[in-house]
Amino acid sequence: MARYTGPKNRICRIFGEPILGSGKNLQKNSNPPGQHGPSKKRKAASEYAVQLKEKQKAKYTYGVLEKQFRNTYVEASRLKGATGENLIKLLEARLDNTVYRMGIAPTRPAARQLVSHKHIMVNGEVVNIPSYQMKAGDVIELKPKTKVNSDLTSMVRAKNPKISWVDWNEKELKGTYIAHPERDSVPENIKEQLIVELYSK
Repeated sequence: MARYTGPKNRICRIFGEPILGSGKNLQKNSNPPGQHGPSKKRKAASEYAVQLKEKQKAKYTYGVLEKQFRNTYVEASRLKGATGENLIKLLEARLDNTVYRMGIAPTRPAARQLVSHKHIMVNGEVVNIPSYQMKAGDVIELKPKTKVNSDLTSMVRAKNPKISWVDWNEKELKGTYIAHPERDSVPENIKEQLIVELYSK
């Protein structure tokens, strides 16, 4: 299963945002990586560099590597509507991201692990594919054996009330993917139009 396993704090420093983990170390050192630190004079980034950086940010945020990200973009370009918004909707509709949004796991990597280790059921069937695309009305719940595992259920937290496109019942440990989110409701700081411009070249 392909995924990024390198230093998370380094990635957070590149983008100046806690896109991986809590980003606590950014308070100590928020300078971009490099041996010369903040004293180094950095050239103004080219248009291509800005677009590439935005694509990299999206990839790291959702835990997707290049080939899968490009395939997602191609699929988004085939759908009706703005390609950039469709891209964000498809990334948000991934099973691992939905598990994270519901509050079942504290981070996307933790959600990905729960899915790949067969702890998550979709519509009554175990699904272990993190990239599985959710559809409106799909029901997600923890596997019966997982529901009695206190080590795993202790990670479950209350759903962020701003995430309106999913519903979660803490007592039953069951939730519903209501619909694809509108771009304005997705909190990630990603300029998807720059990604579209990059792939359009």
